[in-house]
Parts: sequence; structure tokens; C-alpha cells
Amino acid sequence: MMRKKKKAFFRRLSFLLLFLFAGFLALQFVYPDVSVLKKVNPRKTAMMGYREAEWRREGKKYKVEQKWVPLRAISPYLIKAVLIGEDDKFWKHEGFDYEAMQKAIEKDIKEQKFKLGGSTISQQLAKNLFLSPSKNPVRKIREAIITWRMEKVLSKKRILELYLNVAEWGDKGIFGIEAAARHYYGEPASALGPEEAVRLASVLPNPRKFNPVGTQRYVVNRSNLIYKIMVRRGIVVPEYEEVEESREPDVTSAEQQFPEPIERTKPSE
Repeated sequence: MMRKKKKAFFRRLSFLLLFLFAGFLALQFVYPDVSVLKKVNPRKTAMMGYREAEWRREGKKYKVEQKWVPLRAISPYLIKAVLIGEDDKFWKHEGFDYEAMQKAIEKDIKEQKFKLGGSTISQQLAKNLFLSPSKNPVRKIREAIITWRMEKVLSKKRILELYLNVAEWGDKGIFGIEAAARHYYGEPASALGPEEAVRLASVLPNPRKFNPVGTQRYVVNRSNLIYKIMVRRGIVVPEYEEVEESREPDVTSAEQQFPEPIERTKPSE
């Protein structure tokens, strides 16, 4: 009799948990309302709020530095550099780079960790706007659903504009490319040249660890790689002196230094 009661109890509990999980999933398809992002620029993101709470706990008096700019007011060099470094298939995929995700899963299994890297710009935007930096499975599910919804209602240009304006770009509250350009180079985002652009793009995998104006080996190597790819694609025309100084001024030499795809050269956060 007691065994039957236990079975009935666990059966009801299982149904309840399943119902709650289904309700949770259903909620993710209606909340948050991503359609408002078509015209409204978010004042504060979840990531900004997370950092502010972190600063308070640590007794730091940092403030969020951010200034919104339209996509047309951002240097084309910076846009290209970020796309090459963070999401080279951005214009082709629908929010997810399945090849990069597969490689990330294989790496997680090999290292016996749960990180699930290979995030696209759309996924990073979903996390920055609405979620925490946590890598738990529930957050990943929410990220995937929000990403899918944003790709359905927002244009690619709008997603890119939002990302460049809310991405974290420093360890002391630097958010968005305009604040980053002024903080590191004392100029607006529209005035960034190729060298400055690749430097700023190179630190995005871990902007609190790396400094675009520093001499860290990772920043130097990664920015050089992005720059050489830009030269090869005709985005940047190198000066005569640069060509003379380099025996092979194209991406071949970069590929020899970095035999893996550029996404695989990112540091672990």
C-alpha cells in the first residue's frame, strides 16, 4: 500500500514538473518582448545590471560608460573587424553557427566541461540584453529561444547595431563602441582606422582581461590575424612600406601561425 502511494506521489510530481517546465518554455516565446527593439534603444542591459551589482559587492565605484550611435556612425573597418573576429557567417546564418557549436561541444566533451562556446553575435546580443553570464543549461535554452525570436523580428543590420552599442569593451564599465573608441583612442567610433578597429575587435572574447592598447601577446597576434584577413579581402589596402616589410602580405602567413579557424583562437572566459 505504501509503495503504491509513493509511486502515485512521484507520478504526480513528475507531471507537475513537466507542466512547470512546459510553462517556462512557453513563457520564453512571449517574454521578453523583443519586437520593441525594432525602434527602441535599450537604456540598460542585463549585463550592465549584473556588472553594477558585482561592483557594489566588491566595493568598486565604477559607472557604466555608454553612448548610443547609429550603425552609419560606426567605422566600416570596425564593423568588418568585429564580424571577422566574432561571427564571420553573420550575414548567412539565422542566429546559430551549427558548425562552430559542434566544435565547441566536442571540445567540452574532451575537457569534461560545460561551456558551449561558438556563440554568434545574435546569441551574444541575447545574453547581453536579457540574461546573465552564467553557462548553466537553463540560461542556454533561454538564450537560444530569444536568439531565434530576435532573428525573426529584427533585421541583421539592427541586430548588429544593437550588439555594437551594448557589447562590453572594458573592465571598468566600458560598454558600446562609441564609449570604447573615446576611452581607448580619444576619438568617435566613426573615426576608427583599420589598426584601431582590429585591436578593439581582438579583445571582445574577454574584454575585461585584454586591453586593445596594450602589448599582450594574445591581442597582438589576434589583431594581426584579423588585419591580414581584411587585407586579403580588400577591406584594407596596405601602405607601400607595409608590403615591402612583409614577404607575403596576405592571410596565408596568418593561417600558418593560426592553423585553426579564428573562432578557435579565443581564450576561455
